Amino acid sequence: MRVLIIICSLFYLNISAQATWQPLTNITSNINLQRFDDIHFINETTGWAVNGAYAAVYKTVDGGKNWTMQLNESMLNGDYYFRTIDFLNENIGFLGTLEGKFFKTIDGGTHWTEVTNISPNPAAICGLASVGTSTIYGCGAYFTPAHIIKSTNSGATWQFIDMSANANALVEIYFLTEQVGFVAGRNANGATLLKTSNGGDSWTELYNSGTEGEYFWKMQVLESNPNVIFGSIQAAVSPNLGKLVKSIDGGATWTTHNAPETNIQAVGFVNENKGWMGGHATGFYETLDGGQSWTNLNIGSNLNRIFIINSTLAYASGTSLYKFTEEVLGIKNLEEKDRTPLKIKLNNNPVESVLEFNIEFESVDNLLIELYDLNAKFIRQLARDKVSAKATKKYAFPVEDLTSGIYLINFHNNTGRESIKFIKK
Repeated sequence: MRVLIIICSLFYLNISAQATWQPLTNITSNINLQRFDDIHFINETTGWAVNGAYAAVYKTVDGGKNWTMQLNESMLNGDYYFRTIDFLNENIGFLGTLEGKFFKTIDGGTHWTEVTNISPNPAAICGLASVGTSTIYGCGAYFTPAHIIKSTNSGATWQFIDMSANANALVEIYFLTEQVGFVAGRNANGATLLKTSNGGDSWTELYNSGTEGEYFWKMQVLESNPNVIFGSIQAAVSPNLGKLVKSIDGGATWTTHNAPETNIQAVGFVNENKGWMGGHATGFYETLDGGQSWTNLNIGSNLNRIFIINSTLAYASGTSLYKFTEEVLGIKNLEEKDRTPLKIKLNNNPVESVLEFNIEFESVDNLLIELYDLNAKFIRQLARDKVSAKATKKYAFPVEDLTSGIYLINFHNNTGRESIKFIKK
């Protein structure tokens, strides 16, 4: 009887353990809510994370308990925004930036060298996808133009693929095999997901949101069933909500559910029903019914990547780094304040011919400025600006071509998106 009680008790303890999202060690001061843009693991314990604006690469070999900084921008003698990271194996990895620079390591991240043999040189690498033993793909840029890079020999030589016929901006890339893969972003019609079956020589559109200005930001192919594809659709401007899109037939048909926020970006599912979304200024929202309803878990913020290992283990990057685990990490939850809006001052409103405004930047930043009408229809991109230090900057854009009415200027920076209205006379 005593043995039976012990067995039953152990069984009860085992089934009662539940994996939860928990913050990992604070590996940077991370003031001003600058996000960790990407996180990548090659197994359950070894992985890398990149902080964007503070331009640093960190490595863990113990599942995130401890992190070692391997690289920062001062080591490269430059001013960078680190956007994405991916590894073919424990030694060979790649790092994409927003400054037209691309880096490679062959010793697990201890040393990095610039890749200089891509022609033409890509404006930015926003997404990376390793597949097989020696093939790596990259894509960019979220602020235009749209392009893909490809290497089949571990980065020794590269092919540049102009994607302007298919998209005007690319954010995310993923390959099932060396030949079959997907790339996501937006084109003139809306958020788009494209598929290739011949290694990028040609592409077919599987999905389009039909709303100009939206992005297909992140995607996930379910490991247990490659016919199941999830995607996050980032809405252009509030009050429009982002979307979760899902296909169970390899992209032939799609279902759409409202996401819990406008600026939704990260997406990750452990099965067809249970998963999470998050984005600029948001933490983890959980669904247990495939996206029909969402629960705010009240943890995390500024999420960009959810990296699924298995049903009880995942990692994510945002204002901090996070781990989904059955372990009790015992790490105090980091203070994650609400996003601070940009300090924008219109210098003229109503506007006759030139729209002028000032922005007070509290720290380094990357800014994309876009123009929309009051119905959230995308008109054009006004500028992309990299801010290298705390400063107040003045902007001026001609708007003589606009008819009289109310318009929205949308600002997409390191910590989120926001819009302000102006009147065109």
